[in-house]
Amino acid sequence: MASEGDCGTARCSLSKTLEVVGERWTFLVLREALADTTRFQDFRATLGIASDVLTARLATLVEGGVMVRQSYREPGQRTRQSYHLTESGRQLSLIVGALQQWGDEHLPGPTAPSVTPCTAAGRPVSVRFIDDRGEVLPEDEVRLARMS
Repeated sequence: MASEGDCGTARCSLSKTLEVVGERWTFLVLREALADTTRFQDFRATLGIASDVLTARLATLVEGGVMVRQSYREPGQRTRQSYHLTESGRQLSLIVGALQQWGDEHLPGPTAPSVTPCTAAGRPVSVRFIDDRGEVLPEDEVRLARMS
C-alpha cells in the first residue's frame, strides 16, 4: 500500500513533474527550446517529429507553465504561434544538462546533432550537486531522503 510520501501519489512533486515533462519527445523539445528554437516548423524540422506528437508535447508544456504561446505573423502569411520558455522552463536546463551529461558518459555513441551546456563565452559546464555550504559533492555522497 502506498503512503503519502510515495512518488506514485499526486502529492509527490516528482510524480507531478513527470506528468508535464515525462515523455521522451518532451525532453527533446525542451533541448531545442533551450537552444532558442521557438517555431513549430523549426521544432519539426530539427527533431523529425510527427505534427500530432509535437502539438501534444507543446500543449502539455504550455499547460504546465513551462512554455507560453506568442502570436507572430510573417508578411503575407497567416498568424501563427511561437513557443517560448518561461522562467520555470529555463530552469529545466539543469535537468536537460544532467541527462545530456549522463548520456555522454554512460551511453556514448556516434555523434549526432545535439546541444551541450556552456557559458555565454562558450566554455563547457557540467551539472553537480552542491551542498548548503557551496561545496561540490561527489554523486556517491548524495542520497534521497524521505520526507515525512
